[in-house]
Parts: sequence; C-alpha cells; structure tokens
Amino acid sequence: MSAFMTKWGLIVKAFVITAGLVVIRLVIDLLNYDALTLTTLVTAFIGSAIFTVAIIFTGTLSDYKESEKIPNEIAVALLALHQDSKLFRPSDCPASVRLREHIRDLSTTIVENFRANTYNNENVRAAIARINDDIYCLVDQNAPPQYVTKMRVGLGDIDRLTSRVKTIAETSFIPAAYAIAEISVAGVVLVLLFVHLDSIYEAIVLFSVISGLLISILLLIKDMDNPFEYGQKTFADVDLTPLLEVERYLK
Repeated sequence: MSAFMTKWGLIVKAFVITAGLVVIRLVIDLLNYDALTLTTLVTAFIGSAIFTVAIIFTGTLSDYKESEKIPNEIAVALLALHQDSKLFRPSDCPASVRLREHIRDLSTTIVENFRANTYNNENVRAAIARINDDIYCLVDQNAPPQYVTKMRVGLGDIDRLTSRVKTIAETSFIPAAYAIAEISVAGVVLVLLFVHLDSIYEAIVLFSVISGLLISILLLIKDMDNPFEYGQKTFADVDLTPLLEVERYLK
C-alpha cells in the first residue's frame, strides 16, 4: 500500500460513506423533513457522543502502542539469540551448528505466521522446543552456564511476545464498547440528518464534517483492534520491517 493510501485511505473511505449520507440529508432538506431544532440539548447530545467515542478510542490506542513495539522486540531477541549461539564453537559443542539452524527456523516460522495472519503459537513453541533440546545438549557438553541462562531468557522473551501477539490479534476489544461507539455515531448522524438550519449550505458542511470525522474514528477503532494484519490493505497496521530484516539476515 502506498504512503498516501496509508495516511489518507481510511479518511477517503469514511468520506465516501459520508457522501452517501449527504445525499440522504439533501433529500430530507428538499422534502422539509428537517424538523429538529438545534437546541442546547441537541448540542449536548452530540458532544457527549463524541466524548464517548474518544474514550473508547483511547482504550484501543493503548493496546496499539504496545503492539508497535512487539515486532522490533521479537527481532532484537532473535538476533541476540543467534549471536549468543556463536559463542559455542562446533569443535567444542557439535550441537551448536544445529542450534543456529533451529534459530533460523524459528525466525522463519514467526514471520510466516505474520504473513499468513494465523498467529499459531503451536508451531512457534515447537520451534522453541527444538532450540531447548539443543541447549540441553550444550549443557551435557559442559557449555558455560551464564551463556545457557542468557539463551533461555531470550527464548522466554520470544515465547512471551508471540503469545502477546496472538492475544492482541484474536481478542477483540470489549464488544459492548464497540456497540456503544456504533450507537453513539449512529445517533449523532441520525440527529444531524433531521436538524434544521436556516442555510442548506451550512447544514451540509456541518453534517459532512462532523459525520465524516466520527465515521473515520469508528473505522480506525475497528482497524486498530488487530494491528498485525499483514498485507490486508488496512490502514492501522504495525511495521513488521525489523522482523523481516532479521529473517533475511539470518538466512
């Protein structure tokens, strides 16, 4: 996806939906069905709906900010694991050759999960188990304990991070919160459709701006719920480049 579409694609999508609603608003104006008066009660309702959507957006944003860090943290852990494996010489520890091969396999498995949007922890943990078996062999060959401990900690970090990816990707934000956000946006749009303003141009501009922004935020909240959708043409995905670069490096 181009940089332009990444930045503006969601807004374009929202305002295409808004354009359809503007047509409905024009029909309502022409038929004189705009019977609601713009009172303080109406403006208070619109303000409270916007406030509600903003709170839900803030809750989703916290998970998204955490998700942004995960690919880089996995990449750093994989690279450190690979570099630590070079501390064991094949002449002293024959299992070290197999260890490096299994670390490359683990990297490929994690990247393939992202590419397939499956987040399957079973194959990741199977790859981790093979590395653990290699570490056990190194222990039998009298490998230095401090190096073994460091590698075990690194494997634990990778297991924790990939499990977190699965949780974020497969667990939706509170369904009731989504329902509240959708009802709030729908309520504001419905009210604005029937609010009477003296100038039709003023009515269309206010309706377009407020509705378009609220619909944009609602679409963004839904998109941010799974920030690991690789290649799905979504607009709020985290950058997997560090992980892809490490995979290429290890190969």
